Amino acid sequence: MNNSSLDVMTNPHASSNSKPRRGRPPKVSRDNPDTRAELIRSGLEQLTEQGFASSGIEPILKKVGVPKGSFYHYFASKEAFGQAVLQNYAEYFLHKLEIHLLDEAYLPLTRIRHFVEDAKAGMIRYQFKRGCLVGNLGQEVDVLPESFRPLIIEIFLSWQACLAHCLKAAQSLGQISETADCDALAESFWVGWEGAVSRAKLVQDERPLDNYYDHFMTALPK
Repeated sequence: MNNSSLDVMTNPHASSNSKPRRGRPPKVSRDNPDTRAELIRSGLEQLTEQGFASSGIEPILKKVGVPKGSFYHYFASKEAFGQAVLQNYAEYFLHKLEIHLLDEAYLPLTRIRHFVEDAKAGMIRYQFKRGCLVGNLGQEVDVLPESFRPLIIEIFLSWQACLAHCLKAAQSLGQISETADCDALAESFWVGWEGAVSRAKLVQDERPLDNYYDHFMTALPK
């Protein structure tokens, strides 16, 4: 999100009561409690597909129908907006992980497969245009505000902890060796998984996800 995308907003106090110009979409009221959430959702789509550095704020505002001058009514800065989008995605994805990896109706290693299948379905649904926002931002971290680095690290650690819990459950049931380092295995999974997601997006095919899953499962110490 470059500086010029937001610096053109010179009238942050523009009235929301003015009538929309003919031929333009109606503006969303600044007092609408759902507007902030809509901006985050629109930002999520933009950043997931194009990354942070190359994304401008104007397409996000236009999609929601929010005037440029009202942006700072919802977010203190573009940095705060990016953090809000990142946190929203992280919470959503962790919830998805917990649904699959903590589901005691299935054996632990089967839960991992369910997560992979769900991830594949999501990439196919969006025609491989969207990858992992956290992984994307991790690759861009050197050009992001420094405040993003600890957030991204913390998010990955939460995902690793969820997978490590699942692997420890597999260990307790004898699915993997009792000497396996589940925390290290969980870290290794996410390092490789992000690469597999990037490759799947590049080739527009789910096979890199399958290949990585098969490799990871085969390499688990039995």
